[in-house]
Amino acid sequence: MIRLTDIKLDLNHQAHELQDAILERLQISEDQLINFSMFKRGYDARRKNNIILTYTLDVDTKINTELLAKFSKVSNVKETPDTSYKFVAQAPAELPQRPVVIGMGPCGLFVGLVLAQMGFKPIILERGKEVRERTKDTFGFWRKKILNTESNVQFGEGGAGTFSDGKLYSQVKDPKHYSRKVLHEFVDAGAPEEILYVSKPHIGTFKLVTMVEQMRAKIHELGGEVRFSQRVDDIEIVNEQVQSLTLATGEKIKTNYVALAIGHSARDTFKMLFDKGVYIKAKPFSVGFRIEHEQSVIDDARFGKNAGHPILGAADYKLVHHCKNGRSVYSFCMCPGGTVVAAASEEGRLVTNGMSQYSRHERNANSAIVVGISPEDYPGDVLAGIEFQRRLEETSFKLGGSTYDAPAQLVGDFLAGRASGEHGDVVPSYKPGVTYCDLSETLPQYAIDAIREAIPAFERKIKGFSMNDATLTAVETRTSSPIQITRDKELLTSLNTKGLYPAGEGAGYAGGILSAGIDGIKIAEAMALAMTKDFETNH
Repeated sequence: MIRLTDIKLDLNHQAHELQDAILERLQISEDQLINFSMFKRGYDARRKNNIILTYTLDVDTKINTELLAKFSKVSNVKETPDTSYKFVAQAPAELPQRPVVIGMGPCGLFVGLVLAQMGFKPIILERGKEVRERTKDTFGFWRKKILNTESNVQFGEGGAGTFSDGKLYSQVKDPKHYSRKVLHEFVDAGAPEEILYVSKPHIGTFKLVTMVEQMRAKIHELGGEVRFSQRVDDIEIVNEQVQSLTLATGEKIKTNYVALAIGHSARDTFKMLFDKGVYIKAKPFSVGFRIEHEQSVIDDARFGKNAGHPILGAADYKLVHHCKNGRSVYSFCMCPGGTVVAAASEEGRLVTNGMSQYSRHERNANSAIVVGISPEDYPGDVLAGIEFQRRLEETSFKLGGSTYDAPAQLVGDFLAGRASGEHGDVVPSYKPGVTYCDLSETLPQYAIDAIREAIPAFERKIKGFSMNDATLTAVETRTSSPIQITRDKELLTSLNTKGLYPAGEGAGYAGGILSAGIDGIKIAEAMALAMTKDFETNH
């Protein structure tokens, strides 16, 4: 097969024009073309009234070898790479123990799935509930303000990514094409096939729920075991080697191989690991607000007369501004046609996040507008970032009325430094509800100053971004983990704890569903190779 990149056509091109472009690029006749498929489709909207579609195509012809030789020095005509997944090991028939995966977010899900596919029959421990029960608890919190600290946006089957936009794109380097494995597993579990070729694929919460269930069923079919409401309270470590786990129920599980895929909000587990002497270091993260506009404002700003085109869908954006005070402000987790959601996991602390369904048909667009901070901003031990997050969450909880209503402010009032009293044209989507106030109390002054500078700067890129009636809701603190559990670059184990495999977003190695899934595959491979080697050494 031959891969053609950078095929450009008008947004409203006819179907036959794609084949015509192939024939022109390769300088072949129609009878020499066997077939072609779409590997990637994106768009260039820098000129919003003249949007161009860009394609990457895999083409089969009767003269592939000749064409590859002819175009050997042309960068946009290459041999199609092999992106199929290759398993690195197969479990020995008499393996004496089973690997354990702690956490069943995207990372833990793929650790468990790939281990199961290699025959290692993993045990997956999830502190929260199975995904449908968890969804009931989460929607119940949004309606009734009753928080279940073990079953919410942060904890439960599917992880925090379940209640998000379900974005499936990442900027991580992927030389082994693990992302294709992730996407194909999602399609097999019920995701739309378009995620294999659109440039910015997403799924949405309701589709993710069903997919997670299907993937769990596959793990069970392959001999794996998934156990819910099983919080790990202790890890026994002897001579820097994992020996066993102790659950909150008191049950002990003996194992020398543990994948730690606990997510960015398992604060109690972070402390337990720190107290055990597992090597952890503080890392930068970001804090800020959720900002909402009517989706039509973003569509018009990005797509102009092409707003509403079925290929383009609801418009998104990605913004960054470097401030005079040395801080950087950027948009994060942008959710077109979505809602702002309550994402608390601890009593008396308020957290916001964003979520979309697959349709992206809600009235508002939202994203986090966050400020980068570093360990120098929260001096103390390696867990000081957690306490920094908690202080911001507690302040927002009190400003909202201590009922899980969120403090909110109109953008015009925020920029002018005055409190807001009610919403304007943009009706906030956050549930349970909002309390209008002055958000300058929710973040450190340097963060407030930076966001006040950034919003007018973003207006120059997205017309209407700084409109008076846009709404800010506080507070966004869970952009990424505040710690990193440092691991060996080759073996992927903790630097000082053999058999402990820090994984995914909570350990500081991922930043979204796709990158977490990729990291899960890497961890599964590392565990499989280690278990196979140890078995062969001891037998």
